[in-house]
Amino acid sequence: MSLSSTPLPHSVIVTRLRAAGCVFAEDEAELILSTAANPAELAAMVDRRTAGLPLEHVLGWAEFRGLRIAVDPGVFVPRRRTEFLVDQAVGLTRPADGPAVVVDLCCGSGALGAALAAALGRVELHSSDVEPAAVRCARRNVAGAGEVYEGDLFEPLPASLRGRVGILLANVPYVPSEDVELLPAEARVHEPRVALDGGDDGLDVLRRVAAEAPRWLAPGGHLLVETSERQAARAEETVARSGLRARVVTSDELYATVVIGTRPGTGDGR
Repeated sequence: MSLSSTPLPHSVIVTRLRAAGCVFAEDEAELILSTAANPAELAAMVDRRTAGLPLEHVLGWAEFRGLRIAVDPGVFVPRRRTEFLVDQAVGLTRPADGPAVVVDLCCGSGALGAALAAALGRVELHSSDVEPAAVRCARRNVAGAGEVYEGDLFEPLPASLRGRVGILLANVPYVPSEDVELLPAEARVHEPRVALDGGDDGLDVLRRVAAEAPRWLAPGGHLLVETSERQAARAEETVARSGLRARVVTSDELYATVVIGTRPGTGDGR
């Protein structure tokens, strides 16, 4: 029997992952073992992980709000803390009134829109991202649930959505430019900088989204943006300056901070 046809023992995988600095080596070994289709693929996956590739890129998927989200190399990996943003969006919708009109900007893998569609059952979902690799990945993840467009923020969206959007998800990049080099190598090296770098103070993309959001939101519609705890006050002010009613919600458990901006008016934005 050739070496390529002999599966690596669990103990060997754990040892190699620990030596490479993987804190959760036992858990990662189980995931890799359960994903690999054959011994050769298993060995290749372990090699990629020990070389520093993010676990989700090695597996080809990330778990997000109970879903397996396809994540290709070079695509931003959805973070567990961002589940809190989707939770807030779910709480702001009333499915009994009909499908919510949802826009997911900076959609990356499409995880947020896919998770919201799964939670609500029916939505009119429109997602966009500037990265071609992300768009290809998102189209796989939201297939059958919505449309994915390639372009900068609102630019590629159909004009017919203006004034109709009930939920506007925007997981914008918010790491200050000078802090990007301080990120773990898994993010800094293997994820697109455009998905991480938020400009000098981390709020450049948020400012652009907030400035345009009132023209796209329906009366009573909501903008939801993730940010950091230290940026929360300035992010809230930015959203409020656009004419939206702004508030900050947090989750200590997920270490998550979300700014919600609501367009004044009657109705709930559907």
